[in-house]
Amino acid sequence: MTAAAPSAAPPERAGVALTEDLIRRKAEHNEGMLSTLEEIALHQLDIDRIEVLNNCRHLKIVLLQSNLISKIENLHRLKRLEYVNLAINNISRIENLDRCESLNKLDLTVNFIDLDELQSVESLKNNLELRTLYLTGNPCMTGTTAWDGCRDYVVATLPQLHELDGTAVTRSE
Repeated sequence: MTAAAPSAAPPERAGVALTEDLIRRKAEHNEGMLSTLEEIALHQLDIDRIEVLNNCRHLKIVLLQSNLISKIENLHRLKRLEYVNLAINNISRIENLDRCESLNKLDLTVNFIDLDELQSVESLKNNLELRTLYLTGNPCMTGTTAWDGCRDYVVATLPQLHELDGTAVTRSE
């Protein structure tokens, strides 16, 4: 008799899985219908990964603040997405939003975007509707590692912005 090989255990998650069931429970105002859902509030749930939202093709507003998310992903099919709040998460790089062609406002307040990853703001160049961006509280903007030219760099990289960190972008910038 030979011993069976141990089955590989699923990897441990840092937080809660974002499932269709969770979205349905949070979408009670939409009678749990994912196909027509336009707004979803999923804040303070210890979600560690953005998953299954691509199935909600009509989403315009996604509130994911105060979770454990470390990577912006799985939003590429949301062509109508206008506002994403990812404040107070574990994000260190801006990425994977280039196909969100209606994106107007992005909140990345209090994450972990440092000067080494600040160039990732370039990934938003093709988001031509993006008018408002929040980076307040990230290492690139505040503290001992902040760079005085950070605002100038972001504004020069994203000329479509009207507002950065709650302050209007001026013509001279």
